[in-house]
Amino acid sequence: MKVALFNVKYSPNLGDGLLSECTELELHRAGIDAVSIDLAGRTGYAPGNASRGRMLAVLEGMPAPLRRVATRTILSALAAIRLRPAFRRQLVDCDAVVVGGGNLFSDSDLNFPVKIHAALSEAVNLPAAVFAVGVARNWSATGRRLFADGLRNATMVYATVRDGRSREIWDDLLPAPIPRAGLVRDPGLLASRHYPRGPASTDRRSVGLCITDPLALRYHGHDTDAGDMAHWYGGVATALAQAGWTVGLFTNGSPEDRAYLNRNAADWIAAAAPTRITRIADFATPGDLATFISSCDLMVAHRMHACIAAHSFAVPTILLKWDPKLESFAEIAGRSAYFVDPATITPTALAELAARAEQAGVDRAACTALIDAAAGDVAALARALRAAVAARS
Repeated sequence: MKVALFNVKYSPNLGDGLLSECTELELHRAGIDAVSIDLAGRTGYAPGNASRGRMLAVLEGMPAPLRRVATRTILSALAAIRLRPAFRRQLVDCDAVVVGGGNLFSDSDLNFPVKIHAALSEAVNLPAAVFAVGVARNWSATGRRLFADGLRNATMVYATVRDGRSREIWDDLLPAPIPRAGLVRDPGLLASRHYPRGPASTDRRSVGLCITDPLALRYHGHDTDAGDMAHWYGGVATALAQAGWTVGLFTNGSPEDRAYLNRNAADWIAAAAPTRITRIADFATPGDLATFISSCDLMVAHRMHACIAAHSFAVPTILLKWDPKLESFAEIAGRSAYFVDPATITPTALAELAARAEQAGVDRAACTALIDAAAGDVAALARALRAAVAARS
């Protein structure tokens, strides 16, 4: 049985690829031939467009009504001319489709509403499932209509989300007969089952400091001052280095994050002992990202799948506040004590928290149970898809 997974596997943010690969590989274990179809039409891993940061800045500066009109016009043309024909070709020999995972039921300038509607419109005659998605309460009226129409017209057989907050929003915003959502774990938790662990540092404690451009944080609704954030990141790197950590500055791969790190890394490194702080080379694949994360003794990050992959490998994680989805994961993973707001925690206090996180470690039994549950969630998806396809035979 062949199943198409609609996701953003080939996003330059390799966290999206990580969760997509984990879903594919776990479905393969369940005997499903799973193939990803990228909702943006991408076909391979690539660094992404360096102009993305400028585009986000332009969108941020536009009046909201004009921004919505401009983005809908562009996205609708993209869907009609390029995406839908590509989706149609790729679905020819598929028996079912899955939308997920990732934070796909979110409405930033209609991006996902338009693309998911296009995908489901091409899969209207196939059993369809939604799996392990995040759901944001930021839907415009148009976005809500596109999501609802796409799901209502599809042959929906299964729907799950990755946290309780997402389930509440799904049930609030989507009308019957769209199925109510079940609750599953994020498939990124399976990283330690599908990627090799990197070599651990033998002589120094290593911390991965995942850098996110403040522009990206603001675009997704978090009020962040760029100057304050640059000062804070630099202060954290210095405080951790002074506390005896070897600090690896890295990104998940988004072009704006890489450019932001490139602009600031030299200053941050120069402010402390250069032998203690390193700019980690950009990763080419999700496996590269996962292997690096697994080699760290501690992770500090805004980016959700840096945190999820770290937890999968039992690497203690400090999660930086910016999006409610991260707080939801902190609760699921038992990391709420290490969920902090850069606006209110000083670099020195974060370094002190890092020491406590290192000492406390990760509850291995609870972590293993969470990973086992995530594997069980994918197995349940496979059973539901098989039953739906068999019922049509």
